[in-house]
Amino acid sequence: MDELVKKIAGFGVPGLVLIITMSSTGLAGAAALTAALAALGPFGMIGGIALLGFIGFSADKISEFGTEAIAKAVVKEELKKFSKSELKIKVNKYPITKGMKLKIIDFINKA
Repeated sequence: MDELVKKIAGFGVPGLVLIITMSSTGLAGAAALTAALAALGPFGMIGGIALLGFIGFSADKISEFGTEAIAKAVVKEELKKFSKSELKIKVNKYPITKGMKLKIIDFINKA
């Protein structure tokens, strides 16, 4: 078990996503890997591999800057397209914690 954990840790977040997806297929071995990659991506296995790469890049940047900083940067861009009231409605629908919603709405109010 420890050996498996060490190997998955080398892949980081994409490794976890792949393992969870593989376990949800109900298959074993190469069939589980093939099915998991095909299920992850929009264009079959190639899309799944690309998505895992994107997840790895995103996880790296999120850990580098922090979720709050990234959320604020995204909201700042969204304010160019939407009014403050429209954006507050959108944020309230997001599947995030109440604390994070309050921080984002506070940022919107101050912008």
